[in-house]
Amino acid sequence: WSWVHLQRVDWDCLDPSWWKGQCLVGMEIVEKRLMEPTVVSTSTLAPDEFDRNVPRICGVCGDKATGFHFNAMTCEGCKGFFRRSMKRKATFTCPFNGSCTITKDNRRHCQACRLKRCVDIGMMKEFILTDEEVQRKKDLIQRRKEEEAQREAEREARRPRLTEEQSQVIATLVEAHHKTYDDSYSDFCRFRPPVREGPVTRSASRAASLHSLSDASSDSFSHSPESVDTKMNLNNLLMMYQEQGSSPDSSEEEGSSFSMLPHLADLVSYSIQKVIGFAKMIPGFRELTAEDQIALLKSSAIEVIMLRSNQSFNLEDMSWSCGAPDFKYQISDVTKAGHTLELLEPLVKFQVGLKKLNLHEEEHVLLMAICLLSPDRPGVQDHARIEALQDRLSETLQAYIQLHHPGGRLLYAKMIQKLADLRSLNEEHSKQYRSLSFQPEHSMQLTPLVLEVFGSEVS
Repeated sequence: WSWVHLQRVDWDCLDPSWWKGQCLVGMEIVEKRLMEPTVVSTSTLAPDEFDRNVPRICGVCGDKATGFHFNAMTCEGCKGFFRRSMKRKATFTCPFNGSCTITKDNRRHCQACRLKRCVDIGMMKEFILTDEEVQRKKDLIQRRKEEEAQREAEREARRPRLTEEQSQVIATLVEAHHKTYDDSYSDFCRFRPPVREGPVTRSASRAASLHSLSDASSDSFSHSPESVDTKMNLNNLLMMYQEQGSSPDSSEEEGSSFSMLPHLADLVSYSIQKVIGFAKMIPGFRELTAEDQIALLKSSAIEVIMLRSNQSFNLEDMSWSCGAPDFKYQISDVTKAGHTLELLEPLVKFQVGLKKLNLHEEEHVLLMAICLLSPDRPGVQDHARIEALQDRLSETLQAYIQLHHPGGRLLYAKMIQKLADLRSLNEEHSKQYRSLSFQPEHSMQLTPLVLEVFGSEVS
């Protein structure tokens, strides 16, 4: 039964008991609506309300209406006036002839005609909530607020968070990284100086070509980070190197192309020292036996160095920028230290992929610690203990990712894949190092620490 339809009934012809029954039905509707899960309003809907383009005008005073109130389209002012008048059972008398025109400006001047106008347009006191109903409505609203607060508390309880122990582990690792990684690179000036110039040989010419190709590769990458141009240029780089390196006299001239070996040997030796310092501050590392500590460091040092070097890696030109211009390293510089593109091509791809993950510093240091504490390293004795330490770090990393990257479900998997990539890089580095160290004129350029860590790797 629609209250709109009740307006069209001849009230004088209705039995009072019928009218009372309809009022009770109306009150039951109101009571039912009070118990519904949506916010209750004293407004009702009329068919013409569905036309949202029609301006809403108050049927009493002509002001802007806010909706159907007590069965009529009215403004908030006339809604409140009608409710107060009905609840007080007020009786008004018009000082004029009882036919005042009610407008927005004069609606306060004649309350009698204003109330009469309210009734004329169909406003009904039966829609006004009693004090008890108002209280029930307030209680319902309050109950809903409390329920929503409870639901929010439950959501907060389910929200991922770091334990106090995990927070402390992260803080310790970040501090360890800061203490063992100088981002000013001020110590680099103490190394044997980089020498990029040398006699014009086939190897030197090849290195120059590699440098220009790496620049071209960088240009394509900077314009389209997701483009396959980078991969194509790196493949071209590898093909050029292989073609030029296959000439008969290339091996005779190889020695003259290692002008960067002394400098980069010092850089790697310095980096190993810093990795050792970082490892000693990883929670639980110093509790391991000396033999296991040494085994872990020897087998993971180059991987952690590669991870750390990503901090200085530049996506714009695919170089490692370490402060002063002399310490900006291109691919061609590393070839002058005896490494080939079998190592450098996957290394650059690794650096690009890792950089694009945009890891937080906390994630970066956790990844380094997880890399270092790998129980499957050659020569490790206490596998269970090291695995327990690594598991704790892995759980901390996953908790951190869930907290700071709610939608990044694949980030952890991508980070672990980077560790697998490092294993392949480590293997290729070992091959190239052994080839280099077998040549006395080159091995004598290496530092004792480099010889100790890479020359006697557990294999």
